[in-house]
Amino acid sequence: MKDYDLEKYSSAITLSDMEIFVYPDLMYSLVLANIMSPQIWRWRKEETFRKLKGKNLYRKLMRLRQYIMDEYEFNLDIETWGMTSKGRELKRFGHVISPEEVARSNALFGYTGDKYYFDVDIRRHFGLDKYDEDAIPYWKTETVEAMDAFVHKDGYTKGAGECVSLSSLYAAAAFIVCGIPLEDIYLILTPLHSQNFIDIKDGVITNNRRVVTKPMWFNGTEISMKAQRALKNEQVTIVAHSTGNVHCIYPEASIDKGAYDRFTGRLNEYLSGSVDLLMLANFLRDRGVYQKYFQFCRHQRGQKKFVKAEKLFSYEHGSNFRIADEAYDRLLDEVATEDYSLYKYPERMCCEELRSFVEYEGLDIAAGKGVDKLRDYLKRVLPDADEFVSSLREFLHTDPMLPGADKSFNNCEPVVLSNDQSHSEVVEYLRSMRSKNETVDLAFYALRDMDSCKWEPFVKAAIERNPVSIDETCDMSIEDVRRWLGTMVNESIYEGQRLAQPDEAVNFHRADGAEKALLLANVIRSRNEESEVEVVIDKQDVVVKSDGKEHRFVSCKGFNKRILLAPGGGFNVEG
Repeated sequence: MKDYDLEKYSSAITLSDMEIFVYPDLMYSLVLANIMSPQIWRWRKEETFRKLKGKNLYRKLMRLRQYIMDEYEFNLDIETWGMTSKGRELKRFGHVISPEEVARSNALFGYTGDKYYFDVDIRRHFGLDKYDEDAIPYWKTETVEAMDAFVHKDGYTKGAGECVSLSSLYAAAAFIVCGIPLEDIYLILTPLHSQNFIDIKDGVITNNRRVVTKPMWFNGTEISMKAQRALKNEQVTIVAHSTGNVHCIYPEASIDKGAYDRFTGRLNEYLSGSVDLLMLANFLRDRGVYQKYFQFCRHQRGQKKFVKAEKLFSYEHGSNFRIADEAYDRLLDEVATEDYSLYKYPERMCCEELRSFVEYEGLDIAAGKGVDKLRDYLKRVLPDADEFVSSLREFLHTDPMLPGADKSFNNCEPVVLSNDQSHSEVVEYLRSMRSKNETVDLAFYALRDMDSCKWEPFVKAAIERNPVSIDETCDMSIEDVRRWLGTMVNESIYEGQRLAQPDEAVNFHRADGAEKALLLANVIRSRNEESEVEVVIDKQDVVVKSDGKEHRFVSCKGFNKRILLAPGGGFNVEG
């Protein structure tokens, strides 16, 4: 492999956030790797999904959400995959992207998009203040196998993953388990977050373990406000799709132009709301400072009754019902008689009247149509109607900072999978696409299919980007490391002819003999780069040779390889 390809393909093994930022093809490669994994296909046999046969896609997606919430934790522990440094990463990718471009779009290199994180001090927020300013975490993205393996890691009782891992898991599972077409799933990456837009009904956004429907986006709750943070404040760096991707920095895009236009249109519809009673209630829930200027009216037995907005919201806090939703009347029934007034509060605006005014005048506040009329209408009760209208417009519409449409769209061969295909048919189709689509080829490396992939990228990743195994063994002699490896469960987290990286073996306390050998070779090489280390995998028999000593392991992977780590840092793979 040429150096550029070796760097990119080895990045498909480790899949750090930085690597995905530099090589955006990797994002969809991980999705395809998860689609090829038998792990998610087994979910179809779970009773919770089998009894959804014949249900609509939305119902299936809601069940998937509950399954993921039950089975996975959100993990952002900076030490899970160890540390690297700004200088090292900038040097590594300097031939692809400039430091200035990285700083504009990467949270740990100078980016200041989301004001919230920089108000709280981003390094302290993520626990980086105990390291020097140059230190940054790897934040590697996990395959579904690595996510599931967290159950074996100290301190965890179930699977786990960071936001990019969860978004790729959602995308793969939405296709496999829910039957949602791949072309309706878009992955959205920002400097601090990753989420998906799924084009069903009014649109659905997956956000870490949760999903956010359009009504939820606008409901004014704290959870929804957190879900909005990335799209409201951050530059979208990558949009990935079955037809390709678009990056905020690179001038060329591989995504189909029509698919990208459809995505931007549908996302903008999802992010826009109109003024009805429910939306007004949502707005007042979010901006509680305005509640004292409003009241709600109900009709009961031919009689009008009025209740102050802040009083009704106080009832909502302890109720299962919400203002202006389907169960609104049941909430109103919970209000004590003494909290109602038979007379309208003259100093307050009635929400129902405001809604009727907007509808009668045909105002489109989100689009800026009729803003002056609304402002004049509100002045009789609001001391600062301008600020209210501005806040309402901001609430009703989010203008996402997407990569521009002024790219050179060079379409690649799209990935076209059917929801009727079996697991084996999907894998065979993708095998046939490897020579036509580099993203698909990279997916087999992310899958760790070492029977069909070149080993050089895997070895490069193993000896250059696995600091946890080095830190974990820093106080051990090489013989102690060998004995410690002997205590590990002799079982890989990847089935078949697929291999884990050294840090995965350390984190999850299990490894096949071939994986243990590579872990030991990584430790030996880290202590003396001038040492020659040879790893020979002969079916079941595995041996690591260095400094005149041999360390033996047993493998069930069936490989026949000879790996030589030469003095000075080079390496060679035979077989």
